[in-house]
Amino acid sequence: MPIAHSVLDLIGNTPIVRARNLDTGPCTVYLKLESQNPGGSIKDRIGLQMIEAAEARGDLKPGATIVEGTAGNTGLGLALVARQKGYKLILVVPDKMSREKIFNLKAMGAQVVLTRSDVAKGHPDYYQDLAERIASETPGAYFINQFGNPDNPAAHEHGTGPEILAQMAEAGGVDAIVFGCGSSGTMTGLSRCFARQSPDTELILADPMGSILTEYINEGTLSDKSASWMVEGIGEDFLPSISDFTRVKKAYAISDQESFLTARELLEKEGVLGGSSTGTLLAAALKYCREQTEAKNVLVLVPDTGNKYLSKMYNDYWMADNGFLERERHGDLRDLIGRPFAKRDTVVVSPADLLVTAYQRMKLYDVSQLPVMEDDQLVGLIDESDLLLHVYGDEAKFRDPVSTAMVRKLDKVDVGESIEALLPVFDRGHVAIVTKGERFLGLITRIDLLNHLRRRVE
Repeated sequence: MPIAHSVLDLIGNTPIVRARNLDTGPCTVYLKLESQNPGGSIKDRIGLQMIEAAEARGDLKPGATIVEGTAGNTGLGLALVARQKGYKLILVVPDKMSREKIFNLKAMGAQVVLTRSDVAKGHPDYYQDLAERIASETPGAYFINQFGNPDNPAAHEHGTGPEILAQMAEAGGVDAIVFGCGSSGTMTGLSRCFARQSPDTELILADPMGSILTEYINEGTLSDKSASWMVEGIGEDFLPSISDFTRVKKAYAISDQESFLTARELLEKEGVLGGSSTGTLLAAALKYCREQTEAKNVLVLVPDTGNKYLSKMYNDYWMADNGFLERERHGDLRDLIGRPFAKRDTVVVSPADLLVTAYQRMKLYDVSQLPVMEDDQLVGLIDESDLLLHVYGDEAKFRDPVSTAMVRKLDKVDVGESIEALLPVFDRGHVAIVTKGERFLGLITRIDLLNHLRRRVE
């Protein structure tokens, strides 16, 4: 491989790998690793195309500010290109975006504006409408508008599509391709390319449950009511103006849980670390494949890398807290404990540990309190307030042992008590310490109770 002159030269020409360990029925599944683009997603392609086309038209002047509304990856693609070309970038993103994406965007120099993810198009806080308004109020700004920008599908019509067909010629062609739809650029561009160069290729849409697109494709009705979903980057509550669904013949609605578990299965069985939408696409592809009666080559896009979702779908605690991983049920307060001590999930300190150690563990694991354990016996509890009151005015006391600052009088709740027994503990500003006899089982915090109540409602 030759030396690239710029990171932008590395966009595109992503590899395809054959899946060998998944249940694909009579079909062969191929995975196109768009996660291997330098920005980690397929959206690098449209970031480059939309910016360079705007430059060619004279819409972008040196030093201009680009504004866009994005669920994440388009923002990363734009940030990659904008930084290399010297443009400022303002991105409006919904608040369901993973922390990794936000950290990534800020590290690349983008200004990130968070907005609500629970409102639909037309609401002033909807991320696309807010981005358009910011662009109109910012001198010298250019609203790139991926949802209405014809350069978006052009990147896939003239780039991604021909690239796929050239690569899959080695396998005898591609009988079906599975994709998702956010801005609809991928679908529209591939559809136009295949209409000319591979008209027999079936186009299959993978859609998050709650999006309006599955009903539109399968039943021909356009609903004005959508629900929320947690998969990022795909699914819609309206039809983007650049969308062309005419050649898409079938769609599958995939739940968040199936999406996340399928992505985790892909990593476990094939070694491919894909993002949340990858799970949606692969789950739809597997459903399609298992419905077939003859062998077919089915291509699935891996739109982005799972590195951006390590704190979410690849985090067992997050998965369990959101009801996506089943927990063992006991019928008592153990069902509310987020980090059971018996499984060594509870972050603890010993009385002899230094207070600086307790502080570092609170920061590392994002917790506010730590049980103090000695030979598997609970001897105390230390929280942020205890630590602060002990070291304030004399920072050298960070070197004192935990035993000097911990609380020994503990709010214990027997595991057999009702949920109502937690409320007085929380009202006192404490965390509930759950025990069975003298044995410590774990902590229950307010958020643990809220998670439990939400799971029960769902």
